[in-house]
Amino acid sequence: MQRITHKHPFAIRLSHWLNVPILAVMIGSGLLIYWANDVYRIGFGDTTLFTFFPKWFYAAFHIPFRLAEGMAWHFLFMWLFALNGLFYAACTLWTGEWRELLPNRQTLRDAWRVVRQDLGLRREPLPKAKFNGAQRLAYTGVMAMGAASLLTGLAIYKPIQFGWLTWLLGGYKAARWEHFWLTVGYCAFIVMHILQVARAGFHNFQAMVSGRELSVVEPDRPAQEAS
Repeated sequence: MQRITHKHPFAIRLSHWLNVPILAVMIGSGLLIYWANDVYRIGFGDTTLFTFFPKWFYAAFHIPFRLAEGMAWHFLFMWLFALNGLFYAACTLWTGEWRELLPNRQTLRDAWRVVRQDLGLRREPLPKAKFNGAQRLAYTGVMAMGAASLLTGLAIYKPIQFGWLTWLLGGYKAARWEHFWLTVGYCAFIVMHILQVARAGFHNFQAMVSGRELSVVEPDRPAQEAS
């Protein structure tokens, strides 16, 4: 038997979908800023194993250096990102969604079950819950990353006015390095999130659009049959 259940409040869905264009502009404009001074690499000492954007990349795609444009878009959408994040946090508190979202004492155990199932090592169905343990860790973690992105961004944006914050983060260069790797983490989360949504199926995606989910429930058995 199929049943339609309410899953996501409208305010939560609105904030979620607003984040799509906001993050797209934030990451795109952040790349314009980074490309003007791409200093980060993977390596040790004077040996470089990997650079994120080698010289051939700029030549192949004819990428111009648009630092001023990137900064203008980035600093504008930074405030939209902050306001949307505060709106989302307020909605989770108002609707009680935080109870389903934040990790609890069973979260690590439940997350390990999810990993084992994804790897094909577990056949038993997962306990029914709005968010499983892996989702609780991932969604709470990405919200913490959002707050950290704002703090590191402010330290880079106004290193004099927010000198105390820049100092706490280890200085301007450290704050920029932290901001960069938080963005890499965002990109990794987005890729994994899309893959997991595709794996979960259309009903899971539909629930974030309409707020309702079509689920299959077993009908109650008669008392004689149950005994």
